[in-house]
Amino acid sequence: MYRMMKAKADVVSNIPHASVRRRERIQWIPYLFIAPTVLLIVSFLFYPMLNVFYFSFLNYNPSKPFYNSFAGLDNFVKVFTDDPLFLQSLWISAKWVLVEVTLQLVFGLLVALVLNQAFRLRAFFRTAAIIPWAISGVITATMWSFLYSEHNGMMNDLLTRLHLIHSPIAWLGDTNWVFFSIVLAELWRGIPFFTITMLAALQTIPSELYESCKVDGGGRWRAFTQITLPFLKNSIILSTLLRAVWEFNNVDLIFTMTNGGPANHTMTMTMYVANQAIVAQNFGYGSALTVIGFLILMIFASSYLKLSGFGKEDK
Repeated sequence: MYRMMKAKADVVSNIPHASVRRRERIQWIPYLFIAPTVLLIVSFLFYPMLNVFYFSFLNYNPSKPFYNSFAGLDNFVKVFTDDPLFLQSLWISAKWVLVEVTLQLVFGLLVALVLNQAFRLRAFFRTAAIIPWAISGVITATMWSFLYSEHNGMMNDLLTRLHLIHSPIAWLGDTNWVFFSIVLAELWRGIPFFTITMLAALQTIPSELYESCKVDGGGRWRAFTQITLPFLKNSIILSTLLRAVWEFNNVDLIFTMTNGGPANHTMTMTMYVANQAIVAQNFGYGSALTVIGFLILMIFASSYLKLSGFGKEDK
């Protein structure tokens, strides 16, 4: 009898320990599920980033292995003291981002306001509005290059028929027109991003607010400034920040249409990095430029979010 009671007590005393071990085992299961995703992120994001930081301290050119060596801070010193094209490309990038993001936001918001209204074929126009966003940058660049062709492009033909120009213009070869030309092409592709973002945010605004504004005698402009814009504040801040980063890193459209020319008038910083690292195979110097661009974007993003008051409610 004593042995039976002791065995039963031992079994009872082991039950909590078994349940604790089972809970500990269950707590590890979610980490096993997300482990493949974490490995992919580390392999395709963090490892390349660390590689870029590593190569920025080297003189590395695969075509000239006898010159490969540790450079220390020499690449960074050269960027700021002996490379006038760096400041020029940085200025072009800043101008490119400011013009593109501003125009895309304005036109995207206008299109979203129209598509938020009730009218016939609204679903069709909403679908058509995102088509430019679905087209790849290379295809967009090729299509607009045909439109800008000096000899048989539709742009010159249309403007000539309207008597706005008297002779064909080399839109992508003229330093006076090339920046405007690529801005227009990227604008066509970028407007749908803001249209979709703003349209989604507009649909979260309660219709009762507009009805109250109308009852109080407020017109459309008052409703837009006092209801629509405050509700869209966080969406505008976040979307403009994301688009600014994407436009700063934009390389496919510019590379395909102008390759940074003519005379470096469209040589953005990312295009300069591509020319240094890919064309000239100067990976060390190209990596240093990339690190500087990364730091610029990080400072810009943190400052922009802080100054804009993202996520803070207006008092």
